[in-house]
Amino acid sequence: MKKAALGILVGVLSLSLVGCSSKDESSQLEEIKQKGKLIIGTSADYPPYEFHKKIDGKDTIVGFEMEMAKEIAKEIGVDLEIKDMKFDGLLPALKSQNIDMIVAGMNPTEERKKSVNFTDVYYNGENVVLVKKDDLEKYKTVESLKNLRIGVQKASTQEGFAKDVIEATNIKALSKIPDVVLELKNSNIDAVVVSKYAVTGYLKEYPDIVYSNIDLGESKDDKSAIATKKSDDYSLVKKTNEILDSLKKGNKIQKLVEEATNLSQ
Repeated sequence: MKKAALGILVGVLSLSLVGCSSKDESSQLEEIKQKGKLIIGTSADYPPYEFHKKIDGKDTIVGFEMEMAKEIAKEIGVDLEIKDMKFDGLLPALKSQNIDMIVAGMNPTEERKKSVNFTDVYYNGENVVLVKKDDLEKYKTVESLKNLRIGVQKASTQEGFAKDVIEATNIKALSKIPDVVLELKNSNIDAVVVSKYAVTGYLKEYPDIVYSNIDLGESKDDKSAIATKKSDDYSLVKKTNEILDSLKKGNKIQKLVEEATNLSQ
C-alpha cells in the first residue's frame, strides 16, 4: 500500500512538474499573443524616429519606428500599446518586464547585447556634431572637441562616443534631445553629439545651430535595432526579423523615414 501511495504521489508530482515546465517554456511570442497586446517602450523626442505631433487635435506619438511597431503588432495579431519614457529608463523597463520590446533608435552595441536580445539592424543613421554657427570654423577635428563642454542624450551611444572617442573631459548628459539642443542654443555647452536625422527639425527652429564639418570617420554610423528581453527564447526576435525583412523589401522603411521627416517639419 505504501508503495502504491508513493507511486501515486510521484505521478502527481511529475504531472505538476510537467505543468510548471510547460508554463516556464511558454515563448515570449506566445505570451504576447495570449495577453492580446504588444507593449513597446520608446522615447518620443527623436524625430523622425518617434515624436509627439497633434493629429486631429490630439497629442499623438508618431514617427517611422512607430509605423514599424504598428506593422509588427498587426502581423503578430495583437493590439499595440506605446509607453513613452526617458531613454535611460528603457533598458530597466525591459528588464523588469514592464515592456515587451524597445523601439527607440537603439544601437545594438556589444555592451547592450549582454543584457538584452536584439533584432537585425533595420536602419543606419549618422552621428554628427552640432555647434553654434559662429563657432563653425573653430572646431574642425575630433581632437578640437576634447576640452569643450559636450552635450549628449543620457545612456545613448553618443554619450559613449563622447567618452571613448572624443575623450571629452566635460560631458553634460540629459534625458531629452530637445533639452540638449537648448543647452547649446543658450551657450551652456559648446557642442552636441547626436544622430543627424533626429535634429533636422531643431535646426530649422534654431538657425544659429549648424552641423559641424568634423569628419567622424567610422564613428558616424548609428545603427538601429529592436531590443527584447534577454532569453534563450528567440521566438519574438525571429518573428520580428521576418516582419522587418518584409518592410525592408521595396525600400518601405526608407519611405516611412521620408514620410515621418516631412511630418516632423
